[in-house]
Amino acid sequence: MWRCLPLLVLPLAACSVDPHPTLAIGSPAPDFALPGVDAKIHTLTEYSNSPVLAIVFTCNHCPASQLYEDRIKKLDTDYRSKGVTLVAINPDSPSAIRLSDLRYSDVGDSLAEMKSRATHRQFEHPYLYDGDTQALSRTFGVVATPHIFVFDRQRRLQYEGRIDDNPRESLVKTSDARNAIDALLSNQRVSVARTTAVGCPTTWLTKPSGREEEMAKIEAEPVTLQMAGEDALKKLRGNPTGKLLMVNFWATWCGPCVTEFPELETTYRMYRGRSFDFVSVSANDPDDKPQVMAFLQKNHASGSNLQFATPDTFGLQAAFDPLMPAAVPFTVLIAPNGDIVYQELGEVNILKLRRAILANLPDDTTHPGQQAYWSGD
Repeated sequence: MWRCLPLLVLPLAACSVDPHPTLAIGSPAPDFALPGVDAKIHTLTEYSNSPVLAIVFTCNHCPASQLYEDRIKKLDTDYRSKGVTLVAINPDSPSAIRLSDLRYSDVGDSLAEMKSRATHRQFEHPYLYDGDTQALSRTFGVVATPHIFVFDRQRRLQYEGRIDDNPRESLVKTSDARNAIDALLSNQRVSVARTTAVGCPTTWLTKPSGREEEMAKIEAEPVTLQMAGEDALKKLRGNPTGKLLMVNFWATWCGPCVTEFPELETTYRMYRGRSFDFVSVSANDPDDKPQVMAFLQKNHASGSNLQFATPDTFGLQAAFDPLMPAAVPFTVLIAPNGDIVYQELGEVNILKLRRAILANLPDDTTHPGQQAYWSGD
C-alpha cells in the first residue's frame, strides 16, 4: 500500500516518489475543472469568494487517508462558517492500483467508488477526481495522500504538507493545517509554511503498477477441489485456520451463486495478504464434479474449494451447522474462535461483506486504528 517500505507510515524523504516538484510557497493556485461525486464539474473560480481555500489530496484506498477522513470533515465543518472552503481531490487512478493494494479498503479509486465512499461516510465537502490524467496532481506535486495545500485570499500558497503530526488522532500534538488557516483568517503570517506529508505515495500513471503481473500470477495459481463429507464440514465450521474465515455455499445451477462468485474471489484477493481466508463449498451433486471444477478454473479460484461428497445435501448442511438455511448462496464470516460474525442468505451485498471483513480483521502493527475505523460503520 505505502510503497516506500512495505505498509509503513514514513516521511516521504525515505521513499522513492515521482519527481514532480511540489508547488512552491507563494505560487498561485493552479486552475482546474474536475468532476465531483455530485456529478458536477468544479472549477477554481467557483471558490473565489472564500478568504481561505484548502485543497487536500486524498483517496479511498489508503489507510492513512481513511484515518484522516473525520479530521478532513471536521476541518470543513469547523471553518465553513468563517468562509473557508475545503476541497478534497483524489489523485489516484484505479488503473494504477493492484488488488493487493486494496487490503485496507472496501472500494478502489474510480469516480463511481468515490461516490460510494462519500455517501457511506457522509462527506459534505466537494470530492473531486483527477485520476484519469493526474494533470492537476502533477502541477501541485502531490507526494502523498493526504497532502494539504492552503491558499490565502489572493490564492497564493501559504502552507503545504501534513494535516497534523500523527495519523492516530489521539496522539496529535500539532495541528499544522489548522494553525495555517487560523493565521490567514487573522491576517497573520503562517509561521510554519511547509511540513512533510505522510501517508501513501501517489500512484502515478507514469510508473509501472504491477497490475498485469499480479493478475498473471493469480491466473497461474493452481485450482484444486476436494470432496467433503460430514467430518470435513464440521471441522470447517469450527474454523481451523486461525484466521477470519469466509465460507460461501454455492452451486453451478444457482444463478445468484454464479453471479456473485467473481466478486467473492476479488474480495479474497484483496484481503488474503492479511489474516483472512476463503473456502468455497459447492452444494452440487458429486457427479457434477467436472462442471464444478470447470467453473472454478474459469474463475481462477485458487483458494480452498470443497464439494459435497454425497447427495445428502441437507445432512451435509446440518453437519456444518444445524441452523444453516437450506438455500444457496449462503455466506458466513467465522472468527478464529468459531463465532459467526456475519452471515448473508442470498446474493451478497459485496460492500457490506467487505466492511464486515475489515471490521473483524485485527490491526497490524503498521496500521493501528483500522479496525476501529471500520467497526464504526
